[in-house]
Amino acid sequence: MLRPNRSPAGVAVALTVSVSLSAAVGATVGLLTGSPFGLVPYQKLASGVGALSWSDPDVAVASVLVVVAGLLLVTLAAVPGRTRLVPLETGDPLTVIGMTRAGLRRTLRAAAESVDGVGRARVRLGSRKVEVVVITDAQRTGQLLRQVGAAVGDRLAGVGAMYGGEVVVRLRGRGN
Repeated sequence: MLRPNRSPAGVAVALTVSVSLSAAVGATVGLLTGSPFGLVPYQKLASGVGALSWSDPDVAVASVLVVVAGLLLVTLAAVPGRTRLVPLETGDPLTVIGMTRAGLRRTLRAAAESVDGVGRARVRLGSRKVEVVVITDAQRTGQLLRQVGAAVGDRLAGVGAMYGGEVVVRLRGRGN
């Protein structure tokens, strides 16, 4: 349910198909009724396209452009995007709940900043890890880093975020 969608490729294909089909319908109706559709000179276009052969350079360029556009659309459809929501564990297997990445970052930042001695914290969500940068004045930082890691890990577990990987805590002093 929370997988990323393939909307850029879908929008491009839908737009191309709808414009092409609309133009084809308009041209067909215009040719059948004898009145041109819009301002497009169909007789000139038909005679111009009919004069081209498969060996013409224009046909080769147009076909290469169409192939490149098709490969680009296939690539857009095959490469997954980034999920917008982080899935959360629930007790009911039929219920799907997600949290935005920004919301999860804010929640984890609040957990890190709740530890005594932490001035500010910044959280980055990577694909395999949660990186927390702690800004502090504390002299003894070993215990502080362990407390921040535990607080962020506990908050991840408490929220039920199904976010794989480890919590990495880095230190930055105020003067640095």
